[in-house]
Amino acid sequence: MHRRALLLAPALLALPAHAQQQGDIAVSMPWTRAAGQNGTGAGFLAIANRGAAPDRLVGASSPVARVTEIHTHIREGDILRMRPVAAVDLPPGGTVTLQPGGFHLMLIGLKEPLIQGRSVPLTLRFERAGEIEVMLAVQPAGARGPMPHGH
Repeated sequence: MHRRALLLAPALLALPAHAQQQGDIAVSMPWTRAAGQNGTGAGFLAIANRGAAPDRLVGASSPVARVTEIHTHIREGDILRMRPVAAVDLPPGGTVTLQPGGFHLMLIGLKEPLIQGRSVPLTLRFERAGEIEVMLAVQPAGARGPMPHGH
């Protein structure tokens, strides 16, 4: 039985990432790009606050990264720089998209490679909603967004 579970593990890693909801917070389209071990990855997703009260994304973690930080891009003159932020505000009834060029999650010090076609676990921490577990679908290294299911 244990051997059978080990044989199924790679297939489970390749399953598409689905939306997750906890309380009023719904997370959809979680994805990342392929990256090498010891490098840095980035996590992208959409967060909808379906409630009447504001909430905030205050942190994240993943067993595949030494550190996970929330980042944004800030323009300094003619240069666009990434900077860590303490939180992302989630207004009631609003959706915030973490995407390339905007808010995103940095997966720093990858303990293993992020392999295209697989998924990696990520825990999001919210001020009100608590923790939500999602799976980031690993897209090709240069991807600009999640690929449709079946590709």
